[in-house]
Amino acid sequence: MESSNNLPKSQPEPRVYEKNGVVKANSRDVAAYFKKEHRNVLQSIDKLDCSEEFRLLNFQQAPYVDEQNGQTYRMYEMTKDGFIFLVMGFTGKEAAKFKEAYIAQFNQIENKLRTGGYEIPDNLADALRLAADQTEKVIELEAKVAEDRDKVYFYESFANAEGLYGLQQGGRALNCKPNKFIQWLKQEILFYQGGNLVARIYYIQKGYFEVKSDIIDGKARPRVFITPKGLEWLAKRVPDHVKLDSAA
Repeated sequence: MESSNNLPKSQPEPRVYEKNGVVKANSRDVAAYFKKEHRNVLQSIDKLDCSEEFRLLNFQQAPYVDEQNGQTYRMYEMTKDGFIFLVMGFTGKEAAKFKEAYIAQFNQIENKLRTGGYEIPDNLADALRLAADQTEKVIELEAKVAEDRDKVYFYESFANAEGLYGLQQGGRALNCKPNKFIQWLKQEILFYQGGNLVARIYYIQKGYFEVKSDIIDGKARPRVFITPKGLEWLAKRVPDHVKLDSAA
């Protein structure tokens, strides 16, 4: 990544990631990279002079649970357009280099998504080899899709409009007794935070769970959901005594 070469040696790489086919950054990582307080970055996002449509398209609230104290805090995820709009107001000696490095990182990940992680060949022989490799992968993927189709249809019948599963719905999708399934999750994966059951930060970062917040009486009340990736992960680990066909 070209622009990173001009950064101070102690400066880490900008952190961006793919989520549901979109390359994003989050406000915590941006704050840390630009050496700003997270609360100040949140305030900058809240005060952006942009249209409501632009805000909805490019900024999404994504509360997180602090692993140290178990409290839920605000955070934003943002697209590249949202990031650029936000950092236009960032100033300082190194700000320009940091902006360039972050945008270059966005572009690099976007390019990988477009090309499937391959470099675009510049000659016919390499292009033909890449096409053959891709054809083989497509055939393998089609076979796997056909094999898993019934399971996917079954899972989808329990998901909400966002493709997420409530704890009881996730238990039913895995052919488990919902109450026993939740009790099992509470042994290692879930814990109570302020009277609400949430997932530990490790499992959220792995993409197995998401925490959404409902505003009740002016306060954010976190609710935990299982992602499709999390459902597949749990399916390989749920013990037999939790399942509906167990004798217990």
